[in-house]
Amino acid sequence: MANGEAAEPDNRERESESGPDHVAKRIPEPPPHPALKYIFVTLPRLTVGTALLAGIAVNFVNVITRHFFGFALFWAEEILVFGVLWSTAIAVIAITFNGDHLRMDLFSARLKSPWREIVNAATVLVFLSVCTFVAVQSYAVVSAFAETGMVSTTVALPLTVPHSALLVGLSLMVLAVIVRTRSYIRGRF
Repeated sequence: MANGEAAEPDNRERESESGPDHVAKRIPEPPPHPALKYIFVTLPRLTVGTALLAGIAVNFVNVITRHFFGFALFWAEEILVFGVLWSTAIAVIAITFNGDHLRMDLFSARLKSPWREIVNAATVLVFLSVCTFVAVQSYAVVSAFAETGMVSTTVALPLTVPHSALLVGLSLMVLAVIVRTRSYIRGRF
């Protein structure tokens, strides 16, 4: 500013964070324990990255054998589908732990405390209820496949393997939300 005057602090940033009636900055959530971050973020990312590279390798080998040697890897498509299924189920664990799900929060983000926390708590309860319900149903399906001994068409892989992806992914999503409940309710990660 001219004449060496000190600029007035800009409260707009602070107001936008906590609503126009509150001027104080929000206290950030403490970071999650490194072991939890390793289990819920690092391991899933490494697993999905490895699966992606393996899928690219299988696809590449399939193209080479088909075009240059006249035969295709008959099992490649089925394995790639199972890999995508498992990768999605594993990736959603890290997404849930970090709170990176898509949200329709046009209205709830504008709510003032305590209503924002009440809506977020209700969202957590619905999220946990739905994921738990679907995980229980998935367990019933996996159990049925285990009892019947059904296998996939091309690879003869037990169908419990691909169908377990949903069970594992949903169960770990529930655990991730339970571990980060405070962050979900406060809306800060």
